[in-house]
Amino acid sequence: MAVLEKSSEVKRQASPRRGVNGSKHLVHLFLLPALVVYVWFQVYPIFSAFLNSFYAWDGLKRGAFIGLDNFVRLFTESPFKEMFFRGFGHNVIFFAGTLVAKLAVAFLLALMINSRIRGKEFFKTVFFLPKLLSVIVVGFLFSLILNPTYGALNTFLKHVGLEEWARPWLGDPDTALYAIILVNSWYGLGFAVLIFLAGLQAIPAEIYDAAKMDGASGLTMLLRITLPLAMPSVMVMTILTFIGSFETFELIFAMQGSQGGPYYSTDVLATYFYRLAFGSVEGGESIGLGSALAVVLFLMISSATAVLLFFFKRKEYEL
Repeated sequence: MAVLEKSSEVKRQASPRRGVNGSKHLVHLFLLPALVVYVWFQVYPIFSAFLNSFYAWDGLKRGAFIGLDNFVRLFTESPFKEMFFRGFGHNVIFFAGTLVAKLAVAFLLALMINSRIRGKEFFKTVFFLPKLLSVIVVGFLFSLILNPTYGALNTFLKHVGLEEWARPWLGDPDTALYAIILVNSWYGLGFAVLIFLAGLQAIPAEIYDAAKMDGASGLTMLLRITLPLAMPSVMVMTILTFIGSFETFELIFAMQGSQGGPYYSTDVLATYFYRLAFGSVEGGESIGLGSALAVVLFLMISSATAVLLFFFKRKEYEL
């Protein structure tokens, strides 16, 4: 009898625990709506693009299975191969230009803000404000500013006696892509400043104090202390810049249209994908070729991101 009473008491004590464990599992149900949205808008389009790239398409109707023919046409058939490699080259230039125009400037600004200057919060707010604007709005505004006839930039150059510098910035194939790179760098500068500033503020001040006591100069501390210890933030921004440079579409579309004008001088892989998938003079409406290009772009970005992660992790370990 005593044994039965003890057993029932143990069960009563264990039942609340089962209730707690049940409520813990119930919490996972609240993740279900977000998971459904993520799978529907992120995972499903990727698998759908992979699947569509292996089929022939007649307009919006999927035809027969053709294997890797779409990929072969993309790299061997004219004008697809010329458009692909030209767009790829512009993406590389976009990435390299953004590294210099945005990340280098943002790191210098973060160093200045992290130093003992007044108005740090004001500068952080001012630099971040452009990021609050829509990319389409930014593209439209800078299209007006860079207008060769009534744009603010050429008007300013004429008023200060530099009229020979005025030019159709977005209408000249030699300057159009670089103008968009500068606009993109201005737009994302504030976010990069905040990331670098967070990395700089995570460096203990005691390290700098010890270096000063050892007689280290400012340049020595920058190269031997600041840059190595800020490497995680540099890694994050470099990878994000690479991904953003190879996915760039909205700004170019807003400023130059889907053709990447003038004369395809600002055409990148994303704008080429838009024309290829949704109809153009290059190949008509071809979901298969567009999906093949999307798959290639996805593989390029994911593999290059993995290489960059490996490189920075190894560099961080060496430092």
